[in-house]
Amino acid sequence: MTQALDPWNPAAHRPVCANAAHLRGARDGDDEPLRSRPDIAPPYRRRALVLGLATLAALTGESTSVVGGEGGTSHVIPGANATLADLPPTTPGVFFKPMFLRYQGEASAQIPTAAGIVANVHATVETLILGGGYTVQPTLLGGARYSVAAFLPYSWMDISADSEALGGIGVQSRVSGFGDLTVVPVMLAWKPSDWQYDFLLPIYAPTGSYELGRLGNPGLNYWTFDPIVGAAYSGAKTGLNAAIHLGYAMNTENPDTDYRSGDLLHVDASVQQIFPLGSGYLNVGAEGWYFQQVTGDTGSGARLGDFEGRTAGIGPVIGYIQPLGQQKLVLELKWLPELETRNRLNGDYLWLKAVYKF
Repeated sequence: MTQALDPWNPAAHRPVCANAAHLRGARDGDDEPLRSRPDIAPPYRRRALVLGLATLAALTGESTSVVGGEGGTSHVIPGANATLADLPPTTPGVFFKPMFLRYQGEASAQIPTAAGIVANVHATVETLILGGGYTVQPTLLGGARYSVAAFLPYSWMDISADSEALGGIGVQSRVSGFGDLTVVPVMLAWKPSDWQYDFLLPIYAPTGSYELGRLGNPGLNYWTFDPIVGAAYSGAKTGLNAAIHLGYAMNTENPDTDYRSGDLLHVDASVQQIFPLGSGYLNVGAEGWYFQQVTGDTGSGARLGDFEGRTAGIGPVIGYIQPLGQQKLVLELKWLPELETRNRLNGDYLWLKAVYKF
């Protein structure tokens, strides 16, 4: 039978995993008038991101839309913490985790942004994320491995929308640059058997490019604290792997807009089957998620009210694990289409991840 792969255990030929944190970013750019559009869609309540559990089938994947908080976006991204490549390490050492994310989506309804209320939004965002971390040798708290990590994104954004302040005239932002830094000061992993139990605390710092009055902003200009708990199973005889992670993201207020996005409850889950292939292991499966905003948006800048939202989706994932002696290389590709949304953009995410542990 195929042996289940533990991403961080060099003793077994298993996939290297990294932490669960993802961000996005971009840089200064110009907002350009495009066209006159008097038929701006009527206001509706914005959806903010929150993960809830999605039941999985044969294929793995995750989707997330760009809307779901002030500016139609959120620090929390589906697919950041769901599969083998995202599990916290269970062996000491250093890991490097580059990622690429492409999102394309649209929304006809109104959403609040740093440039005011807009509608008929079309967005294409490509983001390169570089990050990594270190797992210490001693265990603590009953055998848990302790790791720290950090991730920095750089984004290329192309966003167009109809501006309410300009009477429905279309504007466009093409920006690129660094987004908000993610640090994970606490990452704990217990693995007593085929089961692994995790606790993580990603913190998103407002370090990215942000400009009041600009339609496209890489940074969000507020902090997010997102404690996450999870469990994963790796079948030693069957090669079946499954994981589920539950998080609760809490946002501070954007001081430039007096807008506080509501809290987000989010769940990511995945099922993957591992097969021997060549000198490594192929894994295929599915990833799903459900986001639900559990508190409304507040502050004087919240002109659309609570603007609570949700999103859910499922999609395929495929990966390859290559043991390299005591080191490991993991590659993963995911396509994550959104299947149900409320008060947010609707689109598709394409993820490409790599994890190298040494």
